[in-house]
Amino acid sequence: MATIDDFRKDHRTQYLASEYDRLGAELSSARELKASDPTLGELADAEIQSLEAAQGDLMRQMAKILDDANESEREAVAAVMEFRAAAGGDEAALFAEELARMYVRYAERHGFEVKLLDGLRSFEIKGKGVYDALQFETGVHRVQRIPATEKSGRIHTSTASVAILPIRKHTKLVLNPADLDMEFSRSGGAGGQNVNKVETAVRLVHRPTGLEVRSQSERSQAANREKAMQILAAKLENLEEEKAAREHAEARKSQIGTGDRSEKIRTYNFPQDRLTDHRIKESWHNLPGIMDGDLDEVIKTLKEKAAEAGGIGAALPEDE
Repeated sequence: MATIDDFRKDHRTQYLASEYDRLGAELSSARELKASDPTLGELADAEIQSLEAAQGDLMRQMAKILDDANESEREAVAAVMEFRAAAGGDEAALFAEELARMYVRYAERHGFEVKLLDGLRSFEIKGKGVYDALQFETGVHRVQRIPATEKSGRIHTSTASVAILPIRKHTKLVLNPADLDMEFSRSGGAGGQNVNKVETAVRLVHRPTGLEVRSQSERSQAANREKAMQILAAKLENLEEEKAAREHAEARKSQIGTGDRSEKIRTYNFPQDRLTDHRIKESWHNLPGIMDGDLDEVIKTLKEKAAEAGGIGAALPEDE
């Protein structure tokens, strides 16, 4: 908790801290007056109470100013999405790509900027409110459909995992260079002759956790390194937040889902043209539209349910 000394040093609260000190001087005078002239006790007490209350109000105002500023600095300015095929072989890999395209199209519908980091496996979405909109998409997504290669007409079930990480203006976490392994390689995709001659792609590995990040979207090695460091810091912060959420949930014996990647959160049932979110037990139809990025109703409902309940409920158990 910030102290009056902290408020005196911070340019955003110095003017209020000066007023706090002025009231402090008046408070000292009132106390001295009470001590020197007992006949003024009641009058002095009233003055002392008024000055103390005014100082308390100023402390709360200064604390709010810094809290609001810190919250603004911690606001997500972008989000990184990652996709991995899970159970289901080639069909799972295909589904992971389809999910990635779904979110790219959602971003395009809303005018967000999309930048590929590692092909469709990982990309960054920039735009005001993007993380707020997509924060509940983390988890395992399940698809039920008849693959194009299935001659018997049997419905297959496959899964793909989605992770979303907030990218903030400022991060609390400081990376230790001694914990990092860094590799450079040639970027793939468009980029002209530079792609074939210069190793601009960066791969970072955080040895203590084994977390790995790749960035090849920027034109220079330095820019890709900075982007990879930013994403790695976001991943490590996310790990810490998930750990804290689990501990908090266990302490409360809560059933609120943590958004862990192992949780099956949603099923895309193509034969029945239905999307079901198991955390809130809600379903929507028109899967072709949804897969084309029309996620507004889904996201709106999730945000409303989260606001009502203070969180999103537990996901589908593994054995269902």
